[in-house]
Amino acid sequence: MKLRSGLLAIAAAAVLAVVSPVQAKTFKYAFQGNLSSLDPHSLNESFLLATLGNVYEGLVLYGEDMSIQPGLAESWKIVNPTTWEFKLRKGVKFHEGQDFTADDVIFSWQRAGRDGSDQKVRAGQIKNITKVDDYTILVETPTPNPILVQDMPYLFIMDKEWSEEHGTTSSTSAAGDNQGNYANLHANGTGPFMVKSHEPDVKTIFVRNEHYWKDIPTNVTEVDFTPIKEAPTRVAALISGEMDMVYPVPVQDWQRLKDAKGVKALTGPEARTIFLGMDQSRDELLYSSVKGKNPFKDQRVRAAFAHAINLDAIKKKIMRGAATPAGLLAAPQINGFDESLNTPYKYDPEMSKKLLKEAGYPDGFELTMDCPNNRYVNDEKICQAVTSMLAKVGIKVDLLAQPKSKYFGKVLATSGYDTSFYLLGWTPGSMDSENVLSSLIVCRDPDAKRGMFNLGNYCNPKVDALDEKIVSETDQKKRDAMISEAFKIVKDDVGYLPVHQQPLSWGVSDRVTVNQRADNGLDYRYIMVNK
Repeated sequence: MKLRSGLLAIAAAAVLAVVSPVQAKTFKYAFQGNLSSLDPHSLNESFLLATLGNVYEGLVLYGEDMSIQPGLAESWKIVNPTTWEFKLRKGVKFHEGQDFTADDVIFSWQRAGRDGSDQKVRAGQIKNITKVDDYTILVETPTPNPILVQDMPYLFIMDKEWSEEHGTTSSTSAAGDNQGNYANLHANGTGPFMVKSHEPDVKTIFVRNEHYWKDIPTNVTEVDFTPIKEAPTRVAALISGEMDMVYPVPVQDWQRLKDAKGVKALTGPEARTIFLGMDQSRDELLYSSVKGKNPFKDQRVRAAFAHAINLDAIKKKIMRGAATPAGLLAAPQINGFDESLNTPYKYDPEMSKKLLKEAGYPDGFELTMDCPNNRYVNDEKICQAVTSMLAKVGIKVDLLAQPKSKYFGKVLATSGYDTSFYLLGWTPGSMDSENVLSSLIVCRDPDAKRGMFNLGNYCNPKVDALDEKIVSETDQKKRDAMISEAFKIVKDDVGYLPVHQQPLSWGVSDRVTVNQRADNGLDYRYIMVNK
């Protein structure tokens, strides 16, 4: 049985209490959305995962440049095509003092695959984990998977005893009551920062873990996170000095930061693609004036939507030239990206009208569109623009824009994919196109935990057959060729409507330096407070 003690947590608190004001460094930042839960398996959302990645850890970690580095596993090797051996790090303690062992890895993998978890896709890449001893495990995969490790930074490890003690051996879904599960409001990880206090929708305070197993460069002892939904309020808080960093900053406010003293816009390309999805599964759309059939099952209707959306106008008017119109669901930073397929569908409203007429909808139809209003850069404005553009070809859209907690709670698997037409963004955690295919594009298969974020259930068996080969192919040229073939099929089917790769858009104070990762995650390990 593992040693259980709160002495280390008490000691850490004591160390923080005696740190002098000269030594103590507090970093304050704001994001447009809230930290919906402290449960690391509750929602597969990059903001939540990146934030909790400062508290919880996986067997591997992202480095400063997003390279894969040893984490709770010191080393790993392939034993045979479907078996990996991981040597776990000894001497690691959870924040409340429990020892980290192989039992915690096995428990966390099982928990991530249970009902209520939004990490089933990651958990599903593992068939079984066998404990060799307390610090050695064998991980079996259903098929050979040469990139298994690349997708493991966000498969976070929880303490088995702590979870059992507090009745949180299963996760609470994004659509559930996030007040009802102990892990939603409390955290006990192995990471460089601990949760000092958490007020949902108000503020979360993190303090440095003085007993962390590794030296880290930051000089920060406390991080204060505050959700601020309204962009003007966020920007004002940065300029006034109330915040050290805010994001996202609307691209139209970049000049405002440039003109202000002591602050700046920190920008760059993000490895995230924003896209529109359509319910192509149900025989009748949930939210549409068309009864008895589903217009999105007709490729001509999907193509009509594609040709009705002016991506250049969205780039110029809403994104102020800062976004890159897309033809793929994978950004240029993602392994497997094919520039030749990234040309967007041509804007041609007359073609849209012609296709709708051919499909039997000469006067168009009505439907509801789901959209978050505090998740992506200018997300609601993009949806409003799409609504206006579709109206010009006869499609009347009732826009339902909601905060991301309600939005995800509605459209994801936990609520039965309750949507007909939606906007979503995706950055593959593995930075590899296979994650895009297996998460967004293959036919939904809950038993195999595949296609779990394919909200509209686009389904082409040819793509599935290719993905089954891609996941185990070790020849990079053959692998890339199959990825391109799969993406080409999706594009010809008009399975999705890519919009753009959005920009990274942070506002930072001159008194701090931060590491801006391509996945838009804020890693506390690299924050420096300079003054």
